[in-house]
Amino acid sequence: MINPEYAKIIKDGLWHNNQAFVALLGLCPLLAVSNTVINSLGLGLATTLTLVCSNGIIARLRHLVMPEIRLPVFVLVIACVVTAIELIMNAWFFTLYKVLGIFIPLIVTNCAIIGRAEAFASKNAVDKSLLDGLAMGLGFTFVLLVLGALREVIGYGTLFAHAELMFGETAKSWQINVLNDYSGVLLAILPPGAFLGLGLLIAAKNAISPKIS
Repeated sequence: MINPEYAKIIKDGLWHNNQAFVALLGLCPLLAVSNTVINSLGLGLATTLTLVCSNGIIARLRHLVMPEIRLPVFVLVIACVVTAIELIMNAWFFTLYKVLGIFIPLIVTNCAIIGRAEAFASKNAVDKSLLDGLAMGLGFTFVLLVLGALREVIGYGTLFAHAELMFGETAKSWQINVLNDYSGVLLAILPPGAFLGLGLLIAAKNAISPKIS
């Protein structure tokens, strides 16, 4: 049976303290990039990897860092992790890297990542910090994917368009035309549509939460 402490960390990251649904952190990249499922998945996985790596490193260093300089150290650690992820994406997923653009390096300034470093990783052991980073990252990725799917279907009438950006040329056949002969709704793929979509998802989450708590 799973340790109750670990179970709580997972539930908080995926649902009860979801950084996008509850804390409303990291909204700039979430709203800007989530116009397709593949873009959302790319940014979500990069953010999750950043959370896991930075939480683990900070938890390991927490006894060595003086309280007065902890925030600059946290930012330096996160910046190093993001730079490594950016170089990997540039080398292996170049087209997707160009599509996501400035929002990959901007992960450094994501309040959700700095917040978890300060609120959790700096106060807990490495194993719990790694799990917290994974749960929070997957929760954030889940919101990105749902919002991306919603916007892609309404905006383009498709799902998994341009999957080859992440999975190679064989993934071109993965595109699903949900709505045939559909011209799309421009609002859905613009920032106002992202705000409306996120608002609907938060409302749905608030309606569901009392029933599953």
